[in-house]
Amino acid sequence: MSEKPPEVSTCGLVDTKQACVPGRRRHWPVALKRQIVAETFAPGASASVVARRHDVNANQLFRWRREYEAAGPGAGPAMVPVAVWPSSPAAGCGGTIEIELVGGVRVRISGAVDASVVRQVLEQLR
Repeated sequence: MSEKPPEVSTCGLVDTKQACVPGRRRHWPVALKRQIVAETFAPGASASVVARRHDVNANQLFRWRREYEAAGPGAGPAMVPVAVWPSSPAAGCGGTIEIELVGGVRVRISGAVDASVVRQVLEQLR
């Protein structure tokens, strides 16, 4: 007689729909959608793997990606890399600020400049 191996339930481990109410559509906050879509743009990321990790249908995720791309780069808040160099001893006398914007536009400001002037220049370029 062969013994039957004990059955182990994995329901608690793989059931990601516990908070879901049957028969209702799930509501995804915009910030969470952006986060999930951003994960798919990471180097080497697979959209279907990301979709499974977040319990989203892959077709839905691809739709969110199309909406994100159609909205353009200025559609929402974006994080950009910033490099800060140590200040020189004559930092109070002025310096150089270089800002590179998304469209390849580069703004270089030299000397002592009022912050309100910089703000106005950036608002005009936006």
